[in-house]
Amino acid sequence: MTNSKALLTFLLASVSLDTFAQSSVTLFGTIDAGLNYTSNAGGHSAVQMASIDQTISRWGLKGTEDLGGGLNAIFDLESGFNLESGTSAYGSRLFGYQSYVGLQSDRFGTLTFGRQTDVITDTVGLLTANGNWAGWLFSHPLDNDNTDTTYHVNNAVKWTSPAFNGVTSTMLIGLGNQAGSFAQNRVLSAGVNYSYESLSLAAAVSRLTNPGSTSNGAIASDDYLFQSAAQTIYGIGANYGIGHTTFGLVYTHANVDQAKASLYAGDLGTPAPDIRFDNVEVNLKYDVTPTLFVGGMATYSRAHVNRGGLPSTIHWNQIGLMSQYSLSKRTTCYLQAVYQRVSGNDSSTLSAAAIPGSAGISSNNHQIVMRIAMTHSF
Repeated sequence: MTNSKALLTFLLASVSLDTFAQSSVTLFGTIDAGLNYTSNAGGHSAVQMASIDQTISRWGLKGTEDLGGGLNAIFDLESGFNLESGTSAYGSRLFGYQSYVGLQSDRFGTLTFGRQTDVITDTVGLLTANGNWAGWLFSHPLDNDNTDTTYHVNNAVKWTSPAFNGVTSTMLIGLGNQAGSFAQNRVLSAGVNYSYESLSLAAAVSRLTNPGSTSNGAIASDDYLFQSAAQTIYGIGANYGIGHTTFGLVYTHANVDQAKASLYAGDLGTPAPDIRFDNVEVNLKYDVTPTLFVGGMATYSRAHVNRGGLPSTIHWNQIGLMSQYSLSKRTTCYLQAVYQRVSGNDSSTLSAAAIPGSAGISSNNHQIVMRIAMTHSF
């Protein structure tokens, strides 16, 4: 038996054990399965089965132990997988979605160690359509701001404060693990959330140094958003609910220095460009009944590209619509349609339409993706 199989057997066996009266371990998961139609991927339409969209198909184990005095030990191990093939996601990592252990205190907050989500994802991302109720297809172009968690942070130490008058703060450092270069492939991130009744506000900033440059750094070489010299992301957002309707407004900005490659657009050519993204999103979700909602999103994005002193500007217009019906508390069915149009010119694939989650990069400046799917949680 391999080490990974032995570990998995041990963890699953432990789920049913209740060794201590004040301890608990929970097995949980979610499965998202459906069919995608892409209007243009390399000049051809495509119909595909896909298991990552509104949510990421995954299973996990989480647990807590009461240490007394309002202090708890906690852990969370989550493994992403591709339902259509049965293979592991995230570069075949056993617990690629996240894996952490830490301490949770009523008074001092939560401190965790391991592979974790960025603060941008935890704060501003939750106010976008893609990070809240819609999923991957509704991401901003190339997910340039990581609001849909394209990259996860390895070697991360994260602290989240207790809520105080509706305010929660979060800070994270992802260590580069490089001898002689503390800043190499490192992540620094911080953000704040505010919640009062039906109003939610968030702001965050993340700084990535040499992401994707090493296999054991904060952003691994098989797990990057942009392979670049540096990346800075910041954003603000708001959600407000009135009756059965929730309105959202989000602005994000991303600086990418010497971008060699993008996960979604591939090689970005030479010389490696400096790219400045701005994204503005308006979203709306309406609960028609307790079991049915409809939602929509409109995003305008702009990128200033400087390639060896030759500037250019690219514009994206994107619209997404969605409807979801809950068959039960754990099972839903949904329909989605997303349209993206790009204008401007660059010598790389940046000027081609490429909706994250589509079958591939379009051969022209527009693309449509439609999806019919179901989710089940346990």
